[in-house]
Amino acid sequence: MSSETQLREFGRLICSVAAGNFISRQQSCEAYRQIILNEQPELQQGAFLMAHIARGPSTEELSGAWDALDRYDTQKINISMEGAVCDIVGTGSDPVKTVNCSTPAAFIASACGLPIAKKGARLVTGVSGASDILEILGIDLNAPLSQAEKSLEMHGICYLPGEAFLKSGWARLIRSMRFTSAFNIIGPLTCPCEQTNSIVIGAYSPEVCDQLIAVLKEIGMPSAIAPFGMVEGIERDQGMDEFSLAGPTRVTELRDGQVRTYEVTPRDFGLKYADISKIASSGSAQENARRVSDVLQGKYDTPDADFFCMNAGAALYISGFADTYARGTEMAKQALASGKAYEKLLRLREVQGAG
Repeated sequence: MSSETQLREFGRLICSVAAGNFISRQQSCEAYRQIILNEQPELQQGAFLMAHIARGPSTEELSGAWDALDRYDTQKINISMEGAVCDIVGTGSDPVKTVNCSTPAAFIASACGLPIAKKGARLVTGVSGASDILEILGIDLNAPLSQAEKSLEMHGICYLPGEAFLKSGWARLIRSMRFTSAFNIIGPLTCPCEQTNSIVIGAYSPEVCDQLIAVLKEIGMPSAIAPFGMVEGIERDQGMDEFSLAGPTRVTELRDGQVRTYEVTPRDFGLKYADISKIASSGSAQENARRVSDVLQGKYDTPDADFFCMNAGAALYISGFADTYARGTEMAKQALASGKAYEKLLRLREVQGAG
């Protein structure tokens, strides 16, 4: 527990941030270090997290928070393969809740030959997070990280639950938090696989997309895309942390140190628009998991399948496996129809399964 002096210093920091003042990358790193290592009372931790997200963290502050998370809380795996290794993940907390997308997209992209080191966590504000879905599909969230390392080496796919590689801080907080914090932004930026060199990282607002890419550029990620998907007929600030099949998607892209922002539509993926009701989240994690499993096992000509394939296609595009979104989506649909994506789930279950 902190001394009285440390408690008061942290309390003053909370008040300063709540008043709208910004702090340096180093100060942010120190504040998040104390939270991650549980050196402040939970009341102070929660107050700081809410003050920070309510005011809006700067790129410099997020970089400091990422420094703390990477330095003090992230356990790593290390593999021998060379070339592209991709992650597909979202921040969650998006206004429009869809069926889980990054998880099936990971299986589909991996089936195209792209190694996927996917990370994720349990739900924060939605119905089901990646960990909830994969647990239902037979993955042991308590398996040692060495099993994930083995799966990635052998089969080109692994799952890295935040509950496993972020044990002391973020995982402790996420179990009890039901509000958005900077951890929703920096958590998806963690690199538990040392070789990850590209990422599809959806966010719950356009501004957060831009911040994510700014931080990724700052920490040296070679390539990344941050989509904010929108829905036809709904306000443009109400969207999803994936590429949207129900409207345009605003994209911030990092490649070779250059950042650009643009919009794409389902037509850019060779797909037709679908009503949001067709890809909206079901009422339970079990039902969302069933929909994922159905697509992997044969329901290929559905809005869910198109939704998953367009996001897998985006991973293939940013990792250099496809020169356009449309080509990436075509590759994804072929891999799905061949049954290879479902085989990836089976292989993952063999190595990281619950037995």
